[in-house]
Amino acid sequence: MWLALEIGNTRLHWALFFGEKLYRAWDTKYLPESLVQQLAKSKTLDDLLETIFPLHQQSDSLTNTSPPLPLIFLASVVPSQTAIWQTYPNIRVITLDQIPLQGVYPSLGIDRALALWGAGKTWGFPVLVIDAGTALTFTAADANQCLVGGAILPGIGLQFTTLGQQTGQLPLVETQDFTSLIPRFALNTTEAIKSGVIYTLVAGIKDFIEAWWHLFPEGKIAIKGGDRTLLMNYLQALYPEIATRLIVEPNLIFLGMQEIVSENRS
Repeated sequence: MWLALEIGNTRLHWALFFGEKLYRAWDTKYLPESLVQQLAKSKTLDDLLETIFPLHQQSDSLTNTSPPLPLIFLASVVPSQTAIWQTYPNIRVITLDQIPLQGVYPSLGIDRALALWGAGKTWGFPVLVIDAGTALTFTAADANQCLVGGAILPGIGLQFTTLGQQTGQLPLVETQDFTSLIPRFALNTTEAIKSGVIYTLVAGIKDFIEAWWHLFPEGKIAIKGGDRTLLMNYLQALYPEIATRLIVEPNLIFLGMQEIVSENRS
């Protein structure tokens, strides 16, 4: 058994593996350094899970033998958080040079590289990964597992937050306030913000997808991230012929981490 930990821009993303099988995935808030130091004193997996997985109960113990403390394989885009977790004794940090993608540049985010590797190894190359998280990113590789490139822009929530915080009179719009597609031409300020952000964002996604298929007509596309369901709903409403070809997989980074862990053990 081993744990995968992805440190994202706003949360910790966890996965528990039995060998190559992903058993369970969940998210938590960032943990304070004092709590991470406390985790280092845990003796068993159950002790660890009681802290990092609040829903875990003793009755939900994974085995009757209380497994020993597992390795944690870590991928992080937040250096300050990486430093905190390196105090945990059974930690292995996954770095960009461990991912067999060709043509990567030094500042490529480890999260983007792992998600791309996981998607390609699962569904085949060429592949484009769309990550609908705090930032909306596009990352692609060709049939030779060589990085084609990508793009980064503010995610849907970040766009709403920026308008609400960086302007004098515009209200703050929350993404949970709506799920279905709204009218394009709005008659009040809040709806106008929703329309402007959503329609231009979805049109931009469509443009990137069409450009990808122009380069690689049979190329796969996988989408992940906290806003994936929201954006898939919009794509299905506006461009159903595109939406039906997309692979929705929230655990792409964990699939990539599993590939790296397996390759290293081999």
